[in-house]
Amino acid sequence: MKGIILAGGKGTRLFPMTKIISKQLLPIYDKPLIYYPLSVLLLANIRDILIISTPQDIGNYRNLLGDGSKIGVQFTYAVQNEPRGLADAFILGADFIGDDSVCLVLGDNVFYGQYFTPIIEHAKKQAETYGAAIFGYPVKNPKDFGVVEFDENNHVISIEEKPQNPKSNYAVPGLYFYNNDVVEIAKNVKPSARGEIEITAINNEYLKRKQLQVTLMGRGMAWLDTGTPEGMLKAAEFVEAVQDRQGFYVSCIEEIAWRRGFITREQLREIGQSLKMTDYGQYLIALSEEKI
Repeated sequence: MKGIILAGGKGTRLFPMTKIISKQLLPIYDKPLIYYPLSVLLLANIRDILIISTPQDIGNYRNLLGDGSKIGVQFTYAVQNEPRGLADAFILGADFIGDDSVCLVLGDNVFYGQYFTPIIEHAKKQAETYGAAIFGYPVKNPKDFGVVEFDENNHVISIEEKPQNPKSNYAVPGLYFYNNDVVEIAKNVKPSARGEIEITAINNEYLKRKQLQVTLMGRGMAWLDTGTPEGMLKAAEFVEAVQDRQGFYVSCIEEIAWRRGFITREQLREIGQSLKMTDYGQYLIALSEEKI
């Protein structure tokens, strides 16, 4: 399975912070925002990853992440010249995806939870078995989100975007698993009234084919909003609190790569040494010496 991180857009809700820099390059506590969705793909054992961003920002992502070899993965980069909707990721990434299945994660989504890895592994299997898998996350204000309705077997009944009368309180986060059919489905999606190729149209096509499954995220999961200054601050405070209390780092891509066997202990230590003037680097060194 291939992975795509969509890190485009103008981040207008964060102006003036994002007037000259991509939102996903801003920090959430001690690491760039893009590390958080990237960690999701690594946890899903996905090592071939496409990063999509704007013409002015794509170079910064290359400078930050390189070719991926330091953490045992492979990064490819693509430019989205203008925002055309989430589903455009599958059109821009068609050659990258090839004949594989694919996971799309939005670059501003932050997930955290003890059972997150088995949850995404389950969704990955669902997509490979049925065709597509999305997630449902309970929220108190479902009118502000895309909402998924499902039966007792987690078969999706409907998906509505910001409904006035929600049929459930489960919002759909920005994490999606699809089989290879998604490429042709995306190519045939007609732009919506706002001129974008909507991800909802793709999900509705899989629903029409009776191939759409939903995996529920329960009380032990956190899905954090980073779309506003307040949201970014709260996300940073959450990460700081977890790391300070537990001693484990949230979305540490080097640690995940090491635990997944993508890199060796020696490589982990080498990365830590290059950052040894920071707490982040000392954490990697301690991991490599089995002190954590």
